[in-house]
Amino acid sequence: MGTVRAAGAQPIITANYGSGTPQEAADWVRYANVTKSYGIKYWEIGNEVYGNGQYGANWEYDTHSSKSATTYANNLLQYVSAMKAADPSIKIGAVLTTPGYWPDGIVGPGDTMDWNHTILSIAGSKIDFAIVHAYPTSTSPADLLTKPQAQNPAIAGAVRSLINQYAGTNAPNVGIAVTEANAQAYLDTSPNGLFAPDNYLTWIENGAFNVDWWDLRNGTDCTKVTTVEGATDYNDGGMVSSGAGCEPSVNTPFPAYYGAQMISKLGAPGDTLVKAASSSPLLSSHAVRKANGDVTVMLINKDPNNAATVSLSYTGFTPSSATPTVYSYLKNGHSIGLAQSGSTTVQTVPAYGITLVQMHPTSAPCRVVYNKNEWPGGMVGTVTVVNNSLGQVNGWSLGFNFTGDNAITNTWSASVSQSGPSVNAANVWYDAAVPQGGSVQWGFNATWSRSDANPSAFWFNGASCAIG
Repeated sequence: MGTVRAAGAQPIITANYGSGTPQEAADWVRYANVTKSYGIKYWEIGNEVYGNGQYGANWEYDTHSSKSATTYANNLLQYVSAMKAADPSIKIGAVLTTPGYWPDGIVGPGDTMDWNHTILSIAGSKIDFAIVHAYPTSTSPADLLTKPQAQNPAIAGAVRSLINQYAGTNAPNVGIAVTEANAQAYLDTSPNGLFAPDNYLTWIENGAFNVDWWDLRNGTDCTKVTTVEGATDYNDGGMVSSGAGCEPSVNTPFPAYYGAQMISKLGAPGDTLVKAASSSPLLSSHAVRKANGDVTVMLINKDPNNAATVSLSYTGFTPSSATPTVYSYLKNGHSIGLAQSGSTTVQTVPAYGITLVQMHPTSAPCRVVYNKNEWPGGMVGTVTVVNNSLGQVNGWSLGFNFTGDNAITNTWSASVSQSGPSVNAANVWYDAAVPQGGSVQWGFNATWSRSDANPSAFWFNGASCAIG
């Protein structure tokens, strides 16, 4: 927990299902959160429990007389009851099989349905998140780099569909956690350096609230060393070297480390992922709107031989004309570069490289500060508009689009209409006049089932507003 706190991280604890008991898990919760005040929020019950022999493969230690999904689900309910009695604020996750990967769809002895349907039909209304592990198989580096877009949305959609089917009214509150993720090949070379950030971000863009890389230090079998794209692949799944005999010195970063590090340049807690798209299958794009109104774009070039010249365009954001700050990670590189280069409309991404472009908004005639307070199914939003124009505004209107399914139920200090995701607010009699440098504030209550209440852009009297 000292390491967790130093890193500003949130831990997920795996409770011992294989040879433990609900009472043992509850005692750990009590020790961690009552005795030590660690405030550990997330707890998963077991690890890859379906590998306990139920489907013929046995790598998970399980002392229960029955290895069935039914047994796990019924025991899971006991874990939930005991652990939440110790601390009602914790969140508890159930182990699922990854849709489309073994043993998904197989009905084992003692069950009438496959693992996922069995678990969720019994415990779906009592859990707080569903757990999958994701190690896509691939036939080549090029094939690996298609997997984030080709598989993650489908897997996340399948899990969400199961949650919606079985969790009842609790379904909107049940999250998806990817508690193990990595490739299965090309682990310590440039393909995985590109795959890592693309995989992380695509999972989060498709609804996962957590993604964990397996792992930090792993080790290897030195008989399996190969060469991939001009670099040595030690077949080590770690982000940094374990220092095994054939490997670089301990803690030497592998490409996945640098790829993940680029995410920290893209955004931080309090920032918002926004929609980004690419017209080329060899180029992935991700974007973040920062809390201060800046926008950062990550471009990943999957072509191992050719640089990509990329034209950038924006909706609801007008970048300043200043040369942007650009971070870059190059093929087989050992560091992240920093420069002022290119423009906000054209960037060149080197072959098998990652380019990250940080941009400030242009000076706008207005600035919007948007704040929200959410709880399951409801929220309060406040919107403050600052008049940056050269004179007083007499009468105003503000437009934006929700990116979730938020429905406004009550407002104050504005006349508000909503059509689908589109919202338009206008002044009332007492706040029509906004002097130069002055501001006006209004607010609303809203309901939601799919929470994403961060508008990507605002328009004040028809002019685009900076956010922040």
